Amino acid sequence: MKKRLIITMILLLSFGLFGCSSGGSEKSNASGDKVKLTVMSSTADQGMKTALTEVVKAFEKENPSIKVDLQFPGSNYENILKMKMASNDLPDLFDTHGWAIKRYGNYLADLSGEKWAANLSDTIKPVITDDKGKLYVLPLNEAKEGVLYNVEVLEKYNIEVPKTFDELVAASEKLVKESKGEVTPFYFAALDSWTIGQYFDYFANPLLISPQNNQAEALTNGSFDWSKWTFLPENFKKFYDKKLINKDMLTAKYVDEARLFAENKLAFALHAPASIADVKKINPNAKMGVFPIPSIEAGDTPTFVGGERFTLGLWKDTKHAKEAKQLLEFVSKPENIKKISDTTLAPAPFKDVTAGGEFAPFYDQYKEERVLPYFDRVFLPNGMWDVMCTLGQELIAGNITPEEYSNKMKAEVERLNKK
Repeated sequence: MKKRLIITMILLLSFGLFGCSSGGSEKSNASGDKVKLTVMSSTADQGMKTALTEVVKAFEKENPSIKVDLQFPGSNYENILKMKMASNDLPDLFDTHGWAIKRYGNYLADLSGEKWAANLSDTIKPVITDDKGKLYVLPLNEAKEGVLYNVEVLEKYNIEVPKTFDELVAASEKLVKESKGEVTPFYFAALDSWTIGQYFDYFANPLLISPQNNQAEALTNGSFDWSKWTFLPENFKKFYDKKLINKDMLTAKYVDEARLFAENKLAFALHAPASIADVKKINPNAKMGVFPIPSIEAGDTPTFVGGERFTLGLWKDTKHAKEAKQLLEFVSKPENIKKISDTTLAPAPFKDVTAGGEFAPFYDQYKEERVLPYFDRVFLPNGMWDVMCTLGQELIAGNITPEEYSNKMKAEVERLNKK
């Protein structure tokens, strides 16, 4: 009897031990502990933050064993990611903000086998896929940017959407003349110098890449004649001298742009339409639109600039790949992608999703126009963005000439390419 009791106790203890061991390896299921995913986004747009947060909360509700730590570091995003790359300690999922392949490629897992990958749009798929078929990220929307414009202002002064650079200049001069200076054609803010860089990055494509006889090969192999760049700083300075740019550019802030649009005192801007939400807060009836970047060379056609906007890439060394892919699958649902794309007024990156919010009709109107990659992401080394922005300020301040701008671009490109 005692012997049977001892054997029974041994068996019960054995089952108990095995049970504890099994529970430790499956802690998210058996013990009730949650798997924690760290997700980091570069967006500073409040609407985008809200949309992504709502999607993540819905995911957590459906997946109670997974907790998502969603972070928005703001302007420190790139520096934080650089430090994390150096220590090889990246978030489980993170936004590649336009640099999925070129900057972050070696840190990202291949997502080409995911179900949603087959439904990516024909315009975004080549941007985030390499020549071996590796898919680097889940795109949350698709950048398709041109000239942001005030529809009412152009209608009031009977101005048609410009298709060439010369037409854009003529339209700007007409606005200044007929409004008696009440309307400023373009707005740039040196205190947020990225707005200045946008001019050079946007118009570099129609100047150097879009035409049939273009400079793409020369820019790639290092033989580019940088005197051909001078057109851009030369005309930027002319814009300022002719009062086609806000006269307080060197002390202006980007935050003030929305008010000028809302008050119909501004016609054009060169950036993504994220600020439209701020315009609408001031003037709910404001009518805004977008048109392709006008061509510069004779015989060429207008183009958009685009590619990656907001994304989620999977860190290749994450310990929670299964759970991270579950989140990607959830985010990729049509209703979630539409929610994010509509909020950011951007096209959806999937074939079966129509999005863009109030800008959707403009994207449809110009659906046949070419979309070229951002110039700096393809043809300039890392570090040149800040150079373009700073030189633009120096140009308007009178510290350098357009020719000196081009010479400094050449020198900096050569220096950075040696790194």
